[in-house]
Amino acid sequence: MAASHLQCKECKTSYELEALYVCDRCFGPLEVVYDHDGLAHDVAELRRRIQGGPQNIWRYADFLPLAGGPPGPSGRLASRVGLPAGCTPLIRADRLAKRLGLREVWVKNDAANPTHSFKDRVVSVATTRARELGYETIACASTGNLANSVAAHGAALGLESYVFIPADLEEQKVLATGIYGTRLVGVRGSYDDVNRLCTELCAEREWAFVNINLRPYYAEGSKTLAFEIAEQLGWELPDRCVVPVASGSLFTKIARGFEEWTELGLLSGGQPRMNGAQAEGCSPVASAFAEGHDVCRPVRPDTIAKSLAIGNPADGPYALELARTSGGAVDAVSDEEIRAGIALLAQTTGIFTETAGGVTTAVLAKLAERGDIDPDERVVLVITGEGLKTLDAVRGTFETHTIEPTLESFEHGVRQQILL
Repeated sequence: MAASHLQCKECKTSYELEALYVCDRCFGPLEVVYDHDGLAHDVAELRRRIQGGPQNIWRYADFLPLAGGPPGPSGRLASRVGLPAGCTPLIRADRLAKRLGLREVWVKNDAANPTHSFKDRVVSVATTRARELGYETIACASTGNLANSVAAHGAALGLESYVFIPADLEEQKVLATGIYGTRLVGVRGSYDDVNRLCTELCAEREWAFVNINLRPYYAEGSKTLAFEIAEQLGWELPDRCVVPVASGSLFTKIARGFEEWTELGLLSGGQPRMNGAQAEGCSPVASAFAEGHDVCRPVRPDTIAKSLAIGNPADGPYALELARTSGGAVDAVSDEEIRAGIALLAQTTGIFTETAGGVTTAVLAKLAERGDIDPDERVVLVITGEGLKTLDAVRGTFETHTIEPTLESFEHGVRQQILL
C-alpha cells in the first residue's frame, strides 16, 4: 500500500502502521504518511486509473491507508466488501446562490451515503483497516451519525459492534442505530464524557474503536470528499469550501485531500479558502478564531446541532491554523439561524439537511451578507447529514392548513389565507 508509516503531527516521531493514535514521546496525534513514488507520473494516466475505479470511495484506494487484504468469500478484496460509501452528488445550487447574491454555489450532498451521512466514508476506511489488523469487534464514541454508520457497517461485515452515545441523543439517531443489532450504550453526559469513557475502554478491550485507536486511518476517509469534489468539478479546485467543524478532523482532511492531489499534479492552482462552521452553543474553535488564540478553550455544549457538539475538539488547533493560513475563518451561528439555514437550503435546493447542514448553510449566508465572499467565487457547501435524523429541530417552523374535502372549504380555508 502507499501508506508507509504513522507520524506524530507535533514531534514527527515515526511509528508502524498499527492501531496507534497518540505519540508516546509528546502525546501528539498520529497521522498517516504516504509514499506515492510508485504511482504513475503521467497525470492523464493517473486520472484514467481513478475514473476506471468503482463508483465509491475505493476508486481512491491509491490515496488511502489500506493493504487491500486477502480476497473474501466472493473473491473480492477485503477493501471492496461492505457498504459502498461515496460518489455522492455535487449539485449546482443556482437558486441558493441567487438568494445570497453569489455567482456559483455547489452543494456536496453527503446525506446520499448508505446511512445518510459522511461518516460512512471514515467508517469504511476504519473498518477495513480493522479487519486487516485482525480485529473482530468495532466500537465508537458518537454524537449520532457515527453511531449509525458503525452499527450498519458492523452488520454488513459480520463484525460485533459496540456504540456509545450521549443518553440524550436525538431519538431518530438512536432508532437508526439500534435497528442494526449493535450493542448500544447510552452514557449520562456529553460527548466528551462518552469519549473519555471509550478511551479508557480502548486500553482494556481488544476492540477497534474507529475514532480512537484507529483514528489515524479513520480520519483519512474524509479526504475522499475533497477528491470527489475536485473530480466532479472537472479536475478543478473550488475557490472556497464551507465545512462543519466538530472535532476539526473533517475540516482539515478535506483541505489535505486538495493539497495531496495538487502535489501529485492532478490539480493546479491555489488552495481553497476554508471556512469552518459551528453552533454558538458549542463553538470552541470559532471563539478561539475570533479571539486570536491558537488553542481552544473547552466548553459545555448546549445546542440543537448535537452532531457538532464536541466541546473539546481534538483537531481544534489544526483547524484554527488552516482557517488562518487559507484566508478563511471559523464562524458560529445561533440555533435560530440554524433552523433558518435548514429551511433556506430546503427551499432553494430541495435538500433537507440535519442541524449540522443548517449550521454550514447559515454560516454561508452570514459570509455572503458580510461581503466576505467575492461574488465571482466558486463556493462548495459541504452537507454532511440527512434532515430526517433531526426532525425535532424543524418542528413548528411551518403551518399545515386543515380543511374539509370540498372546494368551498379550500377557497375559504386556504386560498384566502394565502392571499392575505
